[in-house]
Amino acid sequence: MFKLFKKDLILFFHDRRSVMLTFLLPVILITLFAFAYGSIGTYNGRSEPVKLLVADLDQTLTSKKIIYKIDSLKDVSITLSDSAKSKELVTKGKYACALIIYKGFQDSLESAKTTRVELVYDRSREMEIGILQQNLISTLMSSTGEIIVKKNIEKYLKDQFADIDKGTRDNILNTVIIKDNNKLALKWTSIVGMKNNTKLGLIQAVAGTAILMLLFSVALVGTSILEEKENGTINRLLYSPLKGSSILYGKMLFAFFISILQLTSMFLFAGLMFKMDLSINIPALILMILATAFAVSSLGIFLAAIAKTRQQAQNLSTILILIMSAIGGSMIPLFIMPSILQKIALLSVNYWGIQGFYDIFWRALPLELILPKILILMGIGIIMTSASIQLFKKRL
Repeated sequence: MFKLFKKDLILFFHDRRSVMLTFLLPVILITLFAFAYGSIGTYNGRSEPVKLLVADLDQTLTSKKIIYKIDSLKDVSITLSDSAKSKELVTKGKYACALIIYKGFQDSLESAKTTRVELVYDRSREMEIGILQQNLISTLMSSTGEIIVKKNIEKYLKDQFADIDKGTRDNILNTVIIKDNNKLALKWTSIVGMKNNTKLGLIQAVAGTAILMLLFSVALVGTSILEEKENGTINRLLYSPLKGSSILYGKMLFAFFISILQLTSMFLFAGLMFKMDLSINIPALILMILATAFAVSSLGIFLAAIAKTRQQAQNLSTILILIMSAIGGSMIPLFIMPSILQKIALLSVNYWGIQGFYDIFWRALPLELILPKILILMGIGIIMTSASIQLFKKRL
């Protein structure tokens, strides 16, 4: 029994792939998840501050004091902008929300009329909106002399409940926000995700899972090149008129074709089974599928080009794919990651592919606004393919 145990133990530690997958890969993933979910990457013991766009159209002493008070909050980081630009940035997914203080805000406070403050937001980023909601309401509802937002609700209570005593009215005033757009101190307006009926979770499930599984599929195609090299098949092909680059192009064309089929079948399945509306922007969807398939297939060939053996390619592909998927949004929603990981995510194919599909199905952006992500994916594919050809020639 102990001899068998010793034999298996020796074989295990001689198998680098098993050792890496058993010890190194979990350590890497735990580190990434710790940065995303744990205390690392926190802001003074809190989650990182929510980035808030602010458009002050009133430009009065009261509006400026409100902005100053919001800016002093630890959980909020503001950027001044104009109204049109703010809505555009929220729609494009650059920011989660924007606060717009309209012209006449101070006058409305003084006359106890409807306050002209609106928060436009992307309802897909609920965690950020939740943090912001707590801070904004407490700030706007504070009775600090100059900021008299409560006056509107107080007037409403007096008009509607004239018979209640002042103490009861004050208690209601401190705990209740009137659910009436004509009396709201802060109007909340979702401007993203309202043009279609596709559920947010479905988009994340389809886009994130599709690209993750696609990476594993093309990695197998890449390792098949090294397997054919070890078996001597590549050497026999080189005796023919075929060039080394032609062999690589043929493999990549196969990976590209399989990637298109896999992505298309996944979206068709989501459309048939879960009623995902695939007709929102068909030209953009076709181009995104082609660009994502091209970028992913080029990455699979690149793995085969930099690895010396099939086993090495398997080890490298598993680690690289899981890391890219973790930081790119396939496993962890990007908005809860610390800023450093969000910047690193820009290096992954997953990020550009998932965000492109979000632009189509959630943000309902026109093709010209989705085109930059398509071009970036194509650029990744071209760079990876060019590097793979050069490395593959040297290997041969």
